[in-house]
Amino acid sequence: MQKPTDWVGDAWGGLAAMLVALPSAIAYGVAAFTPLGAAYFPLGAMAGVMGVVAMGLSTPAIGGAPRLITAPCAPAAAVLSALAMERVASGTMSPEQILVFLTMVALVSSFLQILFGAVGAGRVIKFIPYPVVTGYLSGVGLLIFLSQVPKLLGLPKETPLWQGLIHPDLWQKTGILVGVTTIIGMVVAPKITRKLPAPVVGLLMGMAIYFLASLRDPTLLKLANNPLLIGVIQVDFSSLTQAFAGRWQALGGLHLADVTTLLVPAATLSTLLSVDTLKTCVVVDALTRTRHHSNRELMAQGAGNFLSALVGGMPGAGTMGATLVSINSGGHSRLAGILEGVFSLVVLLFLSSLLGWVPIAALAGILIVVAFRMVDWHSFALLKRSETRLDFFVAASVVVVAATFNLIAAAGAGVALAVMLFLRDQVKTSVIRRKLSGGQYSSKRHRSSEERYILEEKKQSVIICELQGNLFFGTTDQLYSRLEPELRLCRYLILDVSRVQSIDFTAAHMLSQIDSMLSENGAHLILAEPSPAIAMGRDPLIYLTHLGLQPSPHLQIFPTIEDAIEWVEESLLANDPRSATSEDRPLSLREFPLFRGIEEAEKEDVIRLLDTIVVERSYHVGETLFKRGDSGDEIYFVRRGGVRIVMPIHEGKEHTLAVFGRGSFFGDMAFIDRAPRSTHAVAIMDTDVFILSRQLFDKTSHNHPEMAKYVFLRLCSVLTVRLRYADAEIMALKDS
Repeated sequence: MQKPTDWVGDAWGGLAAMLVALPSAIAYGVAAFTPLGAAYFPLGAMAGVMGVVAMGLSTPAIGGAPRLITAPCAPAAAVLSALAMERVASGTMSPEQILVFLTMVALVSSFLQILFGAVGAGRVIKFIPYPVVTGYLSGVGLLIFLSQVPKLLGLPKETPLWQGLIHPDLWQKTGILVGVTTIIGMVVAPKITRKLPAPVVGLLMGMAIYFLASLRDPTLLKLANNPLLIGVIQVDFSSLTQAFAGRWQALGGLHLADVTTLLVPAATLSTLLSVDTLKTCVVVDALTRTRHHSNRELMAQGAGNFLSALVGGMPGAGTMGATLVSINSGGHSRLAGILEGVFSLVVLLFLSSLLGWVPIAALAGILIVVAFRMVDWHSFALLKRSETRLDFFVAASVVVVAATFNLIAAAGAGVALAVMLFLRDQVKTSVIRRKLSGGQYSSKRHRSSEERYILEEKKQSVIICELQGNLFFGTTDQLYSRLEPELRLCRYLILDVSRVQSIDFTAAHMLSQIDSMLSENGAHLILAEPSPAIAMGRDPLIYLTHLGLQPSPHLQIFPTIEDAIEWVEESLLANDPRSATSEDRPLSLREFPLFRGIEEAEKEDVIRLLDTIVVERSYHVGETLFKRGDSGDEIYFVRRGGVRIVMPIHEGKEHTLAVFGRGSFFGDMAFIDRAPRSTHAVAIMDTDVFILSRQLFDKTSHNHPEMAKYVFLRLCSVLTVRLRYADAEIMALKDS
C-alpha cells in the first residue's frame, strides 16, 4: 500500500515527465506530418499530444518496467516522415490517404511489438550489435536534422535544402531568431536549473522571443494561416470521437495486399521502437537497481501504440529524458507514468487552444537539439584502433544509407552488416580451444606402470582437440587448416565437441572428409560429447547423420570425452603384445603391483600376515560397493573386473572421478583418515576384490609393526605417482 508521500512523489514525477514529453511530442507530430503541408501542422501537433495521452494512460499500467515513461519519440517521427515524403513524391496518394497509410503502418507495427513480446523476442532484440543500433539512431538523428533546418530557416515548402542554404534572401529572420533562441535555451537550461526541463525552457524562451518580435510586427499575432505558428487547434468530444471512428474504419479496411506493402516499414518501426525502449529500460535498471521484464514491456508498448494509432496519436517508445526527469522528481511506480497521461489529457481538453501559438521554428529548434544528441559522436573514437574500424564502418554505412535512400533501406543494410559482424567475430575466434597429445590427457582408468609406459610411447599417435563456438561455413576452413598437419600422422583424432553450439552442412561435410582421410591410413576419427545444443534439442547423432556424417568403421562417437580416451587407450594396449594379460583370472594378493617394491623376504611376511585379515568378496555389474556418506575404514584391492568411482552432484547427476581395474586399489582415503566416504563406488562389470579393514590392520600391526611400515611406504609411493601424473596433466591443460 502506498504512503501519502509516495503519491505526492509520483504526482510530481508525472507532472515533470509531462512537461518534458509534451513539447517534444508536439514537435515529433509536426515533423511527421510536415510532408503533407502546413495545413496539417495542427493535426500533427494533436497527434503528438494524443500519443502522450494514449500511451501514458495504458502502457505504464501493464508494462514490465514500472518506472518507464512512454511517449512519442524521434525514431517514430523520422520513419513516418520518410514514409509520408515517399508517398507525396510518388503522387499516388492524397494527403488523407497518406494519413490512413501512416495509421495502418502504426497499427501493424503495434501488432508486431505485441508479437515480439509474446514469442520472447525481447531477449533477442537486445543482442542487435551496438554499431548497427548506434548507426541507425545516428541516421535517424541526421534525417531529423536535415528535415528541421528548412523549418528553422523558414524556407518555402518546395525549396530544396541545398538551394535554400545558398539563398539567404529566402530565410525568415523571425523564425531563425526564435529557433536559435530555443536551441540556446535547451543547451543552457541544465546548467541554470534542474527543476525545469530543458525542452520547456527552450520552448518558453522561443515563444518569448516570438511575442517580443510581434511588438515590431503585429501581423505575427495572427493565428490563422500564419506560417510561423502551428495554427488553430480545436478539440471537443465530437472531434475525438470522429478521430477514433476514423482509425477503426482504417483498421477495418486493412486488406492482405495492404499488409504486405506495410510489413517492411512496420517491421522497421516496431524494431526501432523496441530497441529504443529496451535500451532505456537497461539504463533505468542500472540507476534504480531494479530489473525489467523485457517481453512484458514489449507487449505493453505494442498495446499502447495500438491505442494511440486508433485515436490518431503518434507511435512512441520508452523515452530516456522523460523517464529520468520523472525519477529525479520523485516518481517511483507505475502511477507516475499514468499521471503523465492524465496531465497530458488535461492539457488536451482545457489548454489545447494555446498549443496553436507554438512557433514552428521553436519546435524545429527542439528537434535539432534532439537530433544532435542522437548522433553517437563517440563512434569516431573507433577509428583510432584497427580492431574497431570495421565497427565504425558498419555504423557509418547505416547512416549513409539512411541519408541517401531511406530508413527502410538502412534497416536492411543494418541486418546485413550485423550478419557481417557476426561472421567476423566467429571467424576471428579460434574454434580450437585446446589441442593436446595422448600423453597430456589420460582417461579416468588407473593404469599399471607397464601400461603407462606403453601409452607414453604411443602418445604422438593420439591428438585430442577441444572445439568451441560454431562449426559452420565460416570456420570449417580454419579448423581443417589447424588439423591438416596431424591428419597423416595420428592414428586417433579425438574431437571434443561438448562446447560446440552448432554444426551446419558444410562442417559435417568437412568432418566426413577428415574421416575419409583417416580411414585411408587405418586411423580413427572420434567425436566426444555431442550435446543437444548442436541439434537444437534433438538427438545429436540423428542430426549429424541427416547432415551427411554417415557412420563408418573408423568413425566413433562417445557420450563423454573420458569414454573416448579410455577406448583409445584400450585399443592401443590391445595392439601391443607387452600388455597382454589374462583378465579372467583373479589376482592373488602377492601379484598386486602395490607390493612390488618390498624385498622378497619381507614381502612374504607381509603377504602372509595380510592374507589372514583380508576378506574376499564379489560384486555383480551395477552393484554398489559403498556410497557417499557411508562410514568405513576399508581399502579395496581389485582382483578382477572394474569399479567406477563417481561424485554425486545435483539433480541426480554424477561425475566420474576414476575407474579402477584389475591390480588397482581404492578406498585409501577412508583407510588412512577413517572419515566417511566422499564418493560412490559402483562395479562396472562382475568384480572380485580383497577388502582390508583398518581396524584389523591396526590390531595385526600392533604385534608386527614392520608390516605396517612396508604397507604405508608402498601406499605413499603409489599415491605419489598418482599425484605426479595428475600434476602433469593439470600443467598440460594449463599450458595448452
